[in-house]
Amino acid sequence: MAITSANQLELLQTAEAVAREKMIDPGLVVDAMEESLARAAKSRYGAEMDIRVSIDRKTGKATFTRVRTVVEDEELENYQAEFTVEQAKEYLEDPKVGDQYVEEIPPVEMGRIAAQSAKQVILQKVREAERDRQYEEFKDRAGTIINGVVKREEYGNVIVDVGRGEAILRRNEKIGREAYRPNDRIRCYIKDVRREARGPQIFLSRTAPEFMAELFKMEVPEIYDGIIEIKAIARDPGSRAKIAVISYDGGIDPVGACVGMRGSRVQAVVNELQGEKIDIIPWNEDVPTFLVNALQPAEVSKVVLDEEAERIEVVVPDEQLSLAIGRRGQNVRLASQLTGLDIDIMTEEEESARRQKEFEERTQLFMDTLDLDEFFAQLLVAEGFTNLEEVGYVELDELLVIDGVDDDTAKELQARARDFLEAKSKAALEHARELGVEDSLVEFEGLTPQMIEALAEDGVKTLEDFATCADWELAGGWTTVDGERVKDEGLLEKFDMSLEEAQNLVMTARVLLGWVDPTELESAKEDGENEEVEA
Repeated sequence: MAITSANQLELLQTAEAVAREKMIDPGLVVDAMEESLARAAKSRYGAEMDIRVSIDRKTGKATFTRVRTVVEDEELENYQAEFTVEQAKEYLEDPKVGDQYVEEIPPVEMGRIAAQSAKQVILQKVREAERDRQYEEFKDRAGTIINGVVKREEYGNVIVDVGRGEAILRRNEKIGREAYRPNDRIRCYIKDVRREARGPQIFLSRTAPEFMAELFKMEVPEIYDGIIEIKAIARDPGSRAKIAVISYDGGIDPVGACVGMRGSRVQAVVNELQGEKIDIIPWNEDVPTFLVNALQPAEVSKVVLDEEAERIEVVVPDEQLSLAIGRRGQNVRLASQLTGLDIDIMTEEEESARRQKEFEERTQLFMDTLDLDEFFAQLLVAEGFTNLEEVGYVELDELLVIDGVDDDTAKELQARARDFLEAKSKAALEHARELGVEDSLVEFEGLTPQMIEALAEDGVKTLEDFATCADWELAGGWTTVDGERVKDEGLLEKFDMSLEEAQNLVMTARVLLGWVDPTELESAKEDGENEEVEA
């Protein structure tokens, strides 16, 4: 096939037809044709030649040219596409390295193989242009809802026609046992759009919490306008969901607005989600209050929050336990997802038994260490004293409020507590020295003898050893493993050392050893305080 005047305009017409069909720029198709013709010409004239083809965008005329570049003598490798300055003088006036000599060559006669190769190049270029267009169109639509038509199902994954491309709804992103047939209408959330080797991939979801949020935004004008905000969503797709909302207008009830007249708004969302039951609860900045709301419909008697461990204990009446936990733990699991806290639920009877056990243990502690009778020890516990340190070093007036305790009795109690603590500290220090603890650690301010003993038992015997510890190794912490929070026991955690206290001690040790510049430490501390003030 020769490029003659008869089919010059046909090239442009073909390019425009392909571009229109694929909805891409006609110029990209013409570029692909130029590359395919150049490749065919190389197969005719020689693969090492630098042959280029230019198609006139108005007339369709294809011009074939051979380009040779001037290079240094020692860099000459390709004699067909390069030549030296001396050789170039025959063609160019005053040639310099980098100059190019362009000469027109006759059009090629394309055989069957060359024509097939040219077709493949054009198809490849068109396919790439189509992929780029599809990616550009959908990349900014991630995080929105899209309507599509089911094309087919492959291994449980649903392929959806979304207009100018295909998207995939994986089986783990479908609600329950949803089944779709070809040509079914489907509404999904665009979870991600990625550019991959096989083309842009559009990943859909119907189980994502964001899908529910977008559905409510469509049904509730107040959410769309920003008057009501969805603060958190937890879903068990196809079964149950909890959604926390807050209103920035005191005259609008966020829960009522989301429910709608006779439940019309929430029912529209429920119908789209295959009957998924939705609990709409008011958001509250106070975590315990918010948790009480989140555990609805169960009633809560008491909430104890441990912020450092990100755990919360909930006490419910005995008859409310099964309701609070929910079928297969669904209710408490969703409440945990909503609040971001681990929740321990216990009945009032279980909590009472635990408190009784703690009372008995503390009573026995005071009986054994302070040589008190049971009644007097129980009085101390009832007044809120939990350990010997509180008894030994508390203000004397706090002991005098106990019935039957006068000034002399209070002083005697404190003396006994202090004597016991001092003897215990002395024994701990002696044991630590037997284990090989050096004076540098013993004299370090901020560590009690019992702490030094615990460190020595774990192999931390010098100030250098202590300075290499991480704060969480001392105070303990929590690590998330496979989606579950796992407790990391700290060496000094039993002494109620916080993460901040451990960090300060370790940094102080590093300053004393000269590992850290104290001025840099002070600067970093000020920056941290400034960030807290801004927050």
